[in-house]
Parts: sequence; structure tokens; C-alpha cells
Amino acid sequence: MPLPRLALDRLPLKPGTASSVLAASLTLVTSEFVRSGMYGAYFTQVIDTQYHLPVAVAGMVVAAHMIADTLMRAPAGSLIQKYGPQKVAFAGAVLSLVALSLLLLPAAHSIWMVILIAALHGIGFSPVWPAMMNLTADAALPGYEGRTLTLVTSSLMPLVGLGFMVYGAVAKNPDFPIMAMTLGLLVLAVLATLLLPARRLIHHASEEDQQAKPPSASLRRLVLPLLPAALMQTLTQAIVGNWLFRIAPELGLGYWDLIALLAVGGVVAFGAMPRTGKIADGGRARLAVTVGYVLVAAGMLGFALTPPVWALFVLAPVVGLGYAFVTPGWAALVAQTLPEAQRPAAWGILMTVENGGMALGPALGGLTYQLVGAPGPFGLNAVLSIVTAGGYILFRQHFPSTNRSAPAANSEPVHVAPTPAHVDADYARLQEETKT
Repeated sequence: MPLPRLALDRLPLKPGTASSVLAASLTLVTSEFVRSGMYGAYFTQVIDTQYHLPVAVAGMVVAAHMIADTLMRAPAGSLIQKYGPQKVAFAGAVLSLVALSLLLLPAAHSIWMVILIAALHGIGFSPVWPAMMNLTADAALPGYEGRTLTLVTSSLMPLVGLGFMVYGAVAKNPDFPIMAMTLGLLVLAVLATLLLPARRLIHHASEEDQQAKPPSASLRRLVLPLLPAALMQTLTQAIVGNWLFRIAPELGLGYWDLIALLAVGGVVAFGAMPRTGKIADGGRARLAVTVGYVLVAAGMLGFALTPPVWALFVLAPVVGLGYAFVTPGWAALVAQTLPEAQRPAAWGILMTVENGGMALGPALGGLTYQLVGAPGPFGLNAVLSIVTAGGYILFRQHFPSTNRSAPAANSEPVHVAPTPAHVDADYARLQEETKT
């Protein structure tokens, strides 16, 4: 059996859905490669030399793109729910291609034009993540949503980060065809969207259920408790992450020491995710997220005390284990809480809030660093993490029961997935059927 077929058989996906997830992954990687490179490394280096604009305009360009993307994610989710992932993602990819093609025009070398181009690109980019997350959640076998989402997104992030490195290395090289590479990748993204399914990968929802409708009161009640958690999910990471290289010398860490520290935490996180993900997918997603944030708070508090370097390498696995609980726990919590038929619109709202956390985090981290020094961002992260964990405990009644064997008492009828033990048996049977 060919290696790709073997790899697909090992993924906990419903039969016949792997190709859709691969198409969504290709769309995401190519789109994010361009986005992270253009706004993370390209404009900041060449806005003055190639576009003959003030350096400050680069920040305005990045802000315009991120604001447009953030504001449009909720509408993008609603459109996916109404028209399906293929049409919406295709329209967004075409808009992204057209927008960045305008950079080839001499008229683009003005402040307002380059800002407009960035905003149009943000609108075009906005369907990429909602389409990816919803397709993956729809394709996952019942009881494997958290682990599948974590596995797929974690596998793609190194390729996404590669865009930042590539654009950073070649931005000032006049002989490198940057725009040809950019537009070529966006053409590939357009073609990849054509491989996406026209409709969502759920079969038990009726045609009427999948039509876009204003969220019902019950859906709003389900989404509302997730909003603070969605904000904290990204805010707590961005508070520290963007300032690590500046803070590292004050902790006694050189460049390679910091890389080693991150590697230790990362190895623990990825090594533990299969087990922590199983806990989350087993109907205990809220517990997994709560435990995760407690561990993150403990580790960050230890960093805030600026201990000796050897102690930092003891704390890094604690933080890594915390995020090993948080990441699949959050994915499973969303998948278990939101009704499948209404999930795209709701997830679009959550992603808008998540983007807000990514934008607010660096500012708060920088403020606390300026006021307190190196302990500031770590201390703020610890406080917010423990508050988040406490919120999951105090307001647990606002989350529906995630028991996979029976619905909660007095709850509205929902699709009830089998228990993890039954899922494992069914998955083994499905693998055998696929191979034959």
C-alpha cells in the first residue's frame, strides 16, 4: 500500500473525507505562507526602499490586514454555513490573488492604495481558517475531534512559519522574484479551493438545518460562555510569545539557550497531546482546559520569579504540559459544545475573538514589560491563566454536558456520539473496510 494511503488510514477521519482535509490544508498552508511572509517580514523591510513610503506605513499595512481579517471571520463562517466551504473559500482566494496582484501597478505605491490592498487581502483571507477548522471537525470521527484538530493544525504550523523565514531572507534581494512566488502560491491556493467539498461533511443534518439562519437563542447561549475562553486562548500566548527574545537576556538565556528551552517545552507538549487529547475527547474537555490553564499559570508564575537558568528548564515542561491540555481541550470543547449544523457561523465568531486576543496580547505584554521588567509579561500571563481556569470552574453550569454516552437532563435534542470505547472499535472496523 502506498505511504500516503497508509498515512491517511491512520488519521481518525470518516471514510472518504481525507481528500477534503488535505485540500483545506493545502489552501491554508499556501495562503498563510504568503500572509505570514508579506506582513511579518516583507513590508517591514522594503516599504521605504521599494515603495518609497515612510517606515511607519508598514505598521499601518499590517494593522489594516489584520483588522479586515478579524472583522470578516464571523461573516465568513456564516457564509460557509449557507453556501458551503468551496464557494466561499474560492471567492476569498480569488480576492486575495487580485488584491496582491495590484501591487504590481505603479499606483500601488501610495499610502492609501497599499493600505487598501492589505485590507482587501485580509477580507479574502478571512474564510481560510474557518473553512479549515470546520472541515476538519466535520471529518473527524466522533470522539476524536479534539485530537484531530490539534494534529492537523499542529502539523501545518511549521510550514506556515516557513513563510516568515523565506520572505525575511529574500525581501531585500532585488534578483529574487518575490511577487512571482507570491502570486504563484495564491494561484495554487485558488486551485486547492476547487478540491474542497461543495457542502459540509456532515450527513445527519437536514438540508434546512445547514441553511444560514440567525443564531437561535439556544445557540447564543452556547457560544457566549466560549467567548472569554476564546480570547484567553490566544491572549495568554501572545502576551509572552512576542517578547521572549527581548526578555531572554534578563533571564540569563542566550539565543540558543532560549531555543533549547522552547524545544524542551515543545517536546513535552507534543509528546503528551495524544493522552491529554484522549481525555478531552472522552467528554472531559472542560476539565482538560481547566487543568491546562492551572499548569500554565504555575509555570508562568515560576518564570516571573526569574529563577536560575536550570530552574527554567524545569518550568518549561510544566508550561508545555499545560498547553498539551489546553490545545486539544479547547478544540474538543468547541466541537462538543456547538451543534454541528450551526458550527461554521459560531466558529467564525469565536475566531474573530481569538484574533482580537492575538492583537491585544503583544500590547499588554509590552506594557507590563515596560512597567515591571522581565517578570511583567509572565506574571500577567499567570494571573489571566488562573482567572480563566477559575472561570471554567465557577461557570461550569453554562457549559452543556459533554458526556458522550447520554444527553444532559432537560437539554434540547442533540446528536449524541458513541462512547470512546465504541468509537475505537468502529474506527478499527472502518480501517479494515477502507483497506479492502
